[in-house]
Formats: sequence, C-alpha cells, structure tokens
Amino acid sequence: MLTGIHFLLTYMCNLECDHCFIYSGPSAKGTFTLSQIRKVLNEATKIGTIKWIYFEGGEPFLFYPLMLEGIKIARSMGFKVGVVTNAYFATSEEDAELWLKPLRRLGISDLSISNDSFHYEEEKDNPAKRALAAAKRLNMPVDSICIKKPAVEMSIDKEQKKGVPVIGGGAMFRGRAVEKLVKGFPQRRWEEFTECPYEDLKEPERVHLDPYGNVHLCQGLSMGNMWETPFSMLFKNYDADSHPVCGPLVKGGPALLAKEYNIKHDDEYIDACHFCYLIRLALLDRFPQYLTPRQVYGLE
Repeated sequence: MLTGIHFLLTYMCNLECDHCFIYSGPSAKGTFTLSQIRKVLNEATKIGTIKWIYFEGGEPFLFYPLMLEGIKIARSMGFKVGVVTNAYFATSEEDAELWLKPLRRLGISDLSISNDSFHYEEEKDNPAKRALAAAKRLNMPVDSICIKKPAVEMSIDKEQKKGVPVIGGGAMFRGRAVEKLVKGFPQRRWEEFTECPYEDLKEPERVHLDPYGNVHLCQGLSMGNMWETPFSMLFKNYDADSHPVCGPLVKGGPALLAKEYNIKHDDEYIDACHFCYLIRLALLDRFPQYLTPRQVYGLE
C-alpha cells in the first residue's frame, strides 16, 4: 500500500557527494514549480492511502519559498510532512533557528539532517550539528542521517559457520557511488543476486517524484511519467509483472534482468544494487521511458 510520496524538489545541490545516487550537484538541472506541486498533491488525495509527504532533493532549502509553500499546501490537505536537508544554511545556531522556525509553525512531523563524513568530513562543528541543536531548542521532531563511508565488515554465514565479508556503512552502490566508491571491495558472483533487497517493486510503500514527471520506484527506475498520465491513474494501473524492467527484477533480481535481455557483464559485483545499476545503465536506450532521467545515471 502506497503511504509516502517523496518530492525530489530539485536535483540541484550545493554539495556534490561521492555517495549521491542521483548525481546531485551545483549544476544539476530540474526543479518543481508550485503549480506542479499542487497538481501532484491533488492527485495524491485521489489515491486515498497517502499519509506522508517528504520534500528532499538535491537540497530543498535552495528553493526555500517553494518548499515552504509546498509544506503549507500539503499540511492543509491533512498530510504529515517531512523534510530532508544537509542544513548548509546553518552558519550559526541563531541563523539556523531563523530558517527552521517557519517549518515548526507549519507543523512538520519530521526533519532529517544529513550529518556524516560525505557531507562534512569529520568537522567537530558543522552546519548539520548547528541545525540539529537549533531544531532541538525549537522542540522540532528532528533526527540525523549518518551514512558512513563503505568499509568491509564480517558477518557469520550460518550454513557454512564462517565469517563472510559484507560492506557496511549504508552507502548505496548506484549513481555517483559506482563512479567513486566501488574500488577495492570484495565482490560476489553475479548469479547470487536473485532479488532486490532494498525496494518492494511489486507493492511499493513509497515513491520518489521528480520535476520531469518521473515516478521513481528506485532512483532511475520509473513506473511512468505523471505529466503524461495523471499520477493517481498511473499508480492504479501499475503492474510490476508487466513492467519491462521491474518484471524480471521481481521474479529473479538483477541476475534475471541480465539474462532476460542478454546483457554482457562482468562475473562479480559488490552487491545486488551495484549489479542492478550497471545492467540498467546498459538498458537505458532500450527503455528510455522507464530508465530515466539520464542524469541520474551520470550522462547529462
């Protein structure tokens, strides 16, 4: 049951992090208009199960008035609202309060602040820490997102009763991470990746929407375009089994997707996400309406 809509309010970001799976950065293009936000929220009410609306990016605070008005509209419709930010605006705790007070007045239910080495290295004092402190003083519902840089850890294989390497840290091996972070990590045979361990592609609980109209089931994997087909109708008619990319992924993961379309590939990958991303990259020109936008794959 779909309960959450996440607006990628903009692909633009003041930072250009190595782990970003949508290739956000200062030159990234694509930002919602207010009219588009209204259109999506009206469609969301027709679905009937949506409880949460999130505004993220990119960096949503780069388009602060637009974000505030989007929050206001969503709250007036009865939705709970969350915001995800890197808090670049928090030049001091006092200034952070200036930026955050309007969100508190609008009654947001969650503020998630990225506070990790990808965003701010190991700085003892950084914008994220200042914004966290300011939000807590304002009694806002706030938490930090901390994605650590990938590292090899050991896990116990219960069947073989021995340690096996796993990659910890929380970074997803797709988008810019495949360009920047994959070197030096242990890999596994491609035949092992027979399911998607991260997203429920058959019955999604959340989707990410971008300014181009793409309804992302996973970043860069769209169920269709909501500017061409109204979002409520698009979701109602969505069938994972008949989707040319989701169908194989649901039935047999990235391994089946590669077999289905006879994609030449390497023998080993770090994890299912790494394998899936590269297979989808190879299929971009075959399914441009579903594997989109190209900039999420680092191509535009």
